[in-house]
Amino acid sequence: MKLNKIDPKFISKANPRIGLIALGSDFRIEKDFNNVIYGRDIDLYVNRIHCYNPLTNETLAKMADDITEVTNDILPDQKIDCVAYGCTSGTVAAGYEVIKTKINAAKPEAKVTTPITSAIKALKKLNIKKISVFTPYTKTINDTVLNYFKDQNITVSSLTYFDIASDLDIGKVEEEHLFDVLSKIDLSESEALFVSCTALPVLSIIDKLEKELNKVVLSSNQTLIWDALNLVGNKNIVKGYGKIFEVN
Repeated sequence: MKLNKIDPKFISKANPRIGLIALGSDFRIEKDFNNVIYGRDIDLYVNRIHCYNPLTNETLAKMADDITEVTNDILPDQKIDCVAYGCTSGTVAAGYEVIKTKINAAKPEAKVTTPITSAIKALKKLNIKKISVFTPYTKTINDTVLNYFKDQNITVSSLTYFDIASDLDIGKVEEEHLFDVLSKIDLSESEALFVSCTALPVLSIIDKLEKELNKVVLSSNQTLIWDALNLVGNKNIVKGYGKIFEVN
């Protein structure tokens, strides 16, 4: 048998790489990322982290114990430009600096974004200081989220919520019902609406909601994706997913 050894030619430049840490029970977040980055020169790599139910501030914070291991398994020994941690209330419960430290223990070069910190960035970018908030959470989790906004000098004029204790049930919320609920929120005393939770089917209805409400609408996945794109240097305008994508 004749053997033919050929030297391979490797790519000289890779696309920007975004690593996504998704909750094990999240039906939504990969779909939202893929819908926005489709056709762009960006590579997305996902790993899932164990999620504890029912959702409490304690179980949300406990998830952080696994972050370094989960991050390390996203392209082991390879560079990731940005890691997005896909849990809004989990970031509030554990603290952004804790999450960033645990991610950078595995990927020291990676920039780190989370839903709640990206939401604050978006609000500052749009010079918005007074919002209404919608969540699917229970009261105790709502309290920590509202306190987070208060600590960031963002005034919350109203809170509307579902009071769902299981992340699996949050992911089953029907999109048309969610639109109906959100479109009826009184925003007369707010500059914008923020919809919290990566598991809710919000991204696909934001454009329609902004037209219906005549207000800026932000969501966990929307601002997370927007910030991740900015952090990897992709500041191109994206149409169809809200005004924040048009002010880069």
